[in-house]
Amino acid sequence: MAATSHTPSAATSRRKAGRHRGEGQWAVGHFTPLNGNEQFKKDDDGLNVRTRIETIYSKAGFASIDPADLRGRMRWWGLYTQRKPGIDGGKTAIMEPEELDDEYFMMRVRIDGGRLTVAQLRAIGEVSQTYARGTADITDRQNIQLHWVRIEDVPAIWEKLEAVGLSTTEACGDCPRVIIGSPVAGIAADEIIDGTPAIEEIERRYIGSREFSNLPRKFKSAVSGSPVQDVVHEINDIAFVGVVHPEHGPGFDVWVGGGLSTNPRLGERLGAWVPLEDVPDVWAGVVGIFRDYGYRRLRTRARLKFLMADWGPERFRDVLENEYLKRKLADGPPPAEPSSRWRDHIGVHEQKDGRFYVGFAPRVGRVDGATLTRIAELAAAHGSDRLNTTVEQKMIILDVAREQVDSLVAGLEALGFQVTPSPFRRGTMACTGIEFCKLAIVETKARGASLIDELERRMPDFEEPVTININGCPNACARIQTADIGLKGQLVLDADGRQVEGFQVHLGGALGLQAGFGRKVRGLKVTSGELPDYIERVLTRFGEQREDGERFAAWVARAGEADLS
Repeated sequence: MAATSHTPSAATSRRKAGRHRGEGQWAVGHFTPLNGNEQFKKDDDGLNVRTRIETIYSKAGFASIDPADLRGRMRWWGLYTQRKPGIDGGKTAIMEPEELDDEYFMMRVRIDGGRLTVAQLRAIGEVSQTYARGTADITDRQNIQLHWVRIEDVPAIWEKLEAVGLSTTEACGDCPRVIIGSPVAGIAADEIIDGTPAIEEIERRYIGSREFSNLPRKFKSAVSGSPVQDVVHEINDIAFVGVVHPEHGPGFDVWVGGGLSTNPRLGERLGAWVPLEDVPDVWAGVVGIFRDYGYRRLRTRARLKFLMADWGPERFRDVLENEYLKRKLADGPPPAEPSSRWRDHIGVHEQKDGRFYVGFAPRVGRVDGATLTRIAELAAAHGSDRLNTTVEQKMIILDVAREQVDSLVAGLEALGFQVTPSPFRRGTMACTGIEFCKLAIVETKARGASLIDELERRMPDFEEPVTININGCPNACARIQTADIGLKGQLVLDADGRQVEGFQVHLGGALGLQAGFGRKVRGLKVTSGELPDYIERVLTRFGEQREDGERFAAWVARAGEADLS
């Protein structure tokens, strides 16, 4: 039973919430908005702004947009204003939102499970070239983001995308964001269970529904039955991880309450096993708990991870079973350790049907519309109609016949993509950065691309898996705390005492195998210009000091601060 009509019981309504009684939890009777975000959501559902975009704003232009729509509700349709050019990082935190706003938008195309057809990728490429100055970035949540979008063009973009089954619905906002999934679901020879039907059913039932369109904050979901655990399940609000129950067979282990930003927290197991057909109901139950019990008073405490930290998994599961599902869940086993150090599916791999999939590596997720169109045509020319994005800002072409593989690899390399990339190209991610993001302090995409080139030149024989994640601000969109080398953008002083772009360094974070957050070395900050020297120095020391088979994160945990500086 889904949480479609949940009303807190009298006992629930009387229950005291301890020190969080005044946190704005609906389930304990606190419906009065306690901040501006809660007020604008109460005034009008974010989903309703589409009509105003189509009938008013796209015709009257940027100046006609109501501020509560501009910086609030338009996110429910994948639209954020982008950063006005020329504003340096030192002004990010001191300028008013209207001073940072450009009259152009970032548009996020929602791609649940990372699944694309040739027609869909071609449509995104064409929209990019026609309406977004050719921009396109693959995100670490399998979406594609466009920039320089004019409000006047938004209805035409929606028409183009929706004609091929794509959407921007709830791509941003305080609602269920894209549901990430294994990019090789249904085809991988080693798959435990294919989670695609559950993703499709959640999308069909709940995305764009007013049942969950007003959550305390964003809600991130993941479903994967891959043994390589390829959806960063530990840092999602809810994640379903493929396991085999000794009695019931393949199904999913449920994780709740993960998230990063300035208060990172790994998700916790509920200890429950869920069959494929029950995933949508359990998902809805967890979202219902977040909607009803989530903290709405302070935006900084409004993510599900804070509720989980206060409740713990035992109480969370009890509320889920007794108040939302109205039934008990089966106990289940934890997932095994991931079967691969790399979890991005890069390279040439045989599918369970005898065909092949080919994973390739754009640099830090940055492509462009013309190139996306060429990738679509290349896939079609090699007999494929399916492409997937990954949570590492990479792409995969599926269903390639054996005799077509070499030609496809050559075609990808002619476009500048590598199927056997260096660890640096394979393992480096970057967020949007100061080029377009109003929260950013430093540049990231170009910095990441140039860093890859420099490290490949300096360390051509380095082969150890290593992740380098670059973020333009403290909000961790690029998962800096869980990278081998995480770089948090900030302004630092150079050798001459001048304020320049730089990074605070996190070392030794990991997901999957021995998951944990990176170590911060006291006072360690690096200017952008010093990054290649610093990373080369640390990786060289790692190579000199590592024990046989030792991972970078394990070496960091035992290394002295002098070796990490």
